[in-house]
This record gives sequence, C-alpha cells and structure tokens, in this order.
Amino acid sequence: MRVQFVHCHGSGNDFPLIDARDLDVPPERWPLIARALADSRGPVGGDGLLLLGRGDAEAAFAMAMFNSDGSEAETCLNGLRCVARMGFEALGLSRATVRLKTSTAEVSRDPDVASGVYTVRERAGPASLAVERWPMRVGGEQVVDAPVAVLPSDRRFTAVAMPNPHLVSFVDAVDERELIAVGEACEAAPDWLPNRANVSFVERRGEGRLFVRTFERGVGLTDSCGSAMAASAYAACLTGRAGWGETLTVLNRGGLVGAVAEADGMVSLSGNATWEWAGSVEVDLATGTARDLVVDEQFDAEVAAWAVVKEKAAAGG
Repeated sequence: MRVQFVHCHGSGNDFPLIDARDLDVPPERWPLIARALADSRGPVGGDGLLLLGRGDAEAAFAMAMFNSDGSEAETCLNGLRCVARMGFEALGLSRATVRLKTSTAEVSRDPDVASGVYTVRERAGPASLAVERWPMRVGGEQVVDAPVAVLPSDRRFTAVAMPNPHLVSFVDAVDERELIAVGEACEAAPDWLPNRANVSFVERRGEGRLFVRTFERGVGLTDSCGSAMAASAYAACLTGRAGWGETLTVLNRGGLVGAVAEADGMVSLSGNATWEWAGSVEVDLATGTARDLVVDEQFDAEVAAWAVVKEKAAAGG
C-alpha cells in the first residue's frame, strides 16, 4: 500500500505523520506500518508514527502514536503538537480537544516562539502518582524522590504518569551510560514493571531552567520526549525544585519548550510543530518494509527557522 505523510518534528522528536481519517487500514496493521516507516535503516525514519484520526462527541479529532518498535503509546506530547497542527489546518480550527488513547488533551495555536516557527500550546493531565496503575510493583503506592531498589542505580526517582509512565531523577550531570542501564532495565519488562516505563535524568540549569535526557519506552535514548519534559516539570514542582504555576524553560538535545505545571496535576507545554518534508512511500505489509520514497515538498524555511531556535537553546543551555 502507498502511504502519504508529512515528516515533522516537535522539539527534535521526529515522526512521519499520516492523515488517517479516511484510510481503511485494519488497526492491527498500524504497528507494522510504524515499524516500516520509523525504521532508521529505511527510507523514512523517525522516533515513531503519528496518526490524525477522526473525532467524536467530545473531541474534534484524535491522535494515535506508535513507537518505532510498533508499540502504541498512551500519548506523545511532542507529537501531539504536530497532530494538532494538521488537525487545525484540515478543519480550520485554532483550538481543540484531542482524543488520545486513554485520555484527552487541550491544544491551541500559540504565538510563534520565533519567526517562522509554528507553535502550539497543549495542556495534558492530570499527572498521576498511583504506580499500581502502571503497574509498578515496588512495595508502595507512590514513589516521590526516593530510591527504587530494583533499579541498577542508587539515585532517587519520582514516578509520574502523564498518562504514560515516567521515572524522573534529578542529577548534577547526566551520565548517559547510567541512564541507558536504567532504561534498558525498564525496557526488559520485568515482572515488577510489565508495561515498561520511560526514564529521564534531569539537570537544573539555573533558575527556571531544566535539561532533560530521556530513555524512551519503545525507542531508546532520544533527543526529545514531550511527555518526559511534562513529567519532569511536574516532578520539579512536586519536589520543591520549582514552583507551581511557574513558567519553566525545558531544554533537550532537540531544542526547548516552555512548561507550566499546576498543583492539580495539569501541565501545559508550548513548543514547535515543524514540517520538514512531505511525500509518499510504498509499505510492503508482507515484509514490514518501506521502499520507493517520493518527496513531494520540502519545507526549507521552517527547518531553517527552527535551526536558529535550536542553536540559541544550545548556546543558552
């Protein structure tokens, strides 16, 4: 089957994005298509696959996100901004409620973070500290700034769902080898964590500034993860490292977002939804591979505009 898509990114988290509202694709096929399109060795590549879906009585449109291994995530906040942009443009909207896998989120067009950078504000939550829902079986109902004995690390973690599960640890400096070790322990889906979890190490870089590095469930070490940035902002406020309602600048290797966490568990992120290029590709459902890529349009001005933001973020981080 031939698939039309836009290749896009939110804060460096990149995806092929498909308008699936009128596609007759059996649900069980999407994981295979995700693995084919998000394969770093294939012609498209990305951290996962995004789908714009039809809305319902409560939501103007829906979003689905499949990781590069084919697993479906509860949400992806960097990806949500991109889906929101496609939904806005398709339906002539500037704000909407979006149906996610297990919840909803509010999205709206925001003033551009910089010239030429399409910007969306998203509000998701409420964050949950109830680890039995993951489930994470570590002998307690919550983990807040505490060690987790079953992890290969002595660091203190905060466990928060946004609504996908995150383990957040505040560190003086990110040790990537340790982050990978902890991430891989969770990725193995042990008995105490059968649905796995995302793991983030977070540096405080001055007043109101965080740097987040994430090992993402189903992806691995990634330059950016939107829900991890939201979970990190919430964990920072929960543990007294930042204030509720404070606007934080959350940096990552892909760029930055603005984040505001509230005491009721809701978190707002404001960040880019950048189109890189658009095209089509043939997906062989028998082999789970993609071939015959055709690029129809390049969005060079948007790519260049975001590059300026990313460079400034790196310099100021």
